[in-house]
Amino acid sequence: MVLASVPLIVEYEAVLTRPEHLDASGLTSRQMNQVLDALVKVADPVHLWFLWRPRLKDPADEMVLETAVNGGADWLVTFNVRHLADAARRFGIRVMRPGDAWIEVRKHEKK
Repeated sequence: MVLASVPLIVEYEAVLTRPEHLDASGLTSRQMNQVLDALVKVADPVHLWFLWRPRLKDPADEMVLETAVNGGADWLVTFNVRHLADAARRFGIRVMRPGDAWIEVRKHEKK
C-alpha cells in the first residue's frame, strides 16, 4: 500500500520538477506530473488529523512522518533513513531504504 497526503504530494511535485531532477530522470515537467498523477491514483489518501511537530531536525521531513503515522504505516520507505528512523520508531514504524523494502516484499511474495 502506498500512502499519500496533500502536503506530501505537493512536496514531491516541487522536488521532482526541479531542473536537476528532471535532467536525471530524462522526463519533462509534464511527464513527471503524469507520473505523480499516476501515483495519486494508486495511493491511499491520508488525512492529517494530528500534527506532532516538531519531531525532526528538518521541518520538510515532518510531512513524511505525519503521513506515515496518520496512515497507519508499518513501513516508511525512504533514502532519508538517518533523519526519520528514530522518530518513526517511536510510533512503531519501521524505516528502511527502497532496496531493503524491495527485498522484504519479495520475501513475502514467496510465502
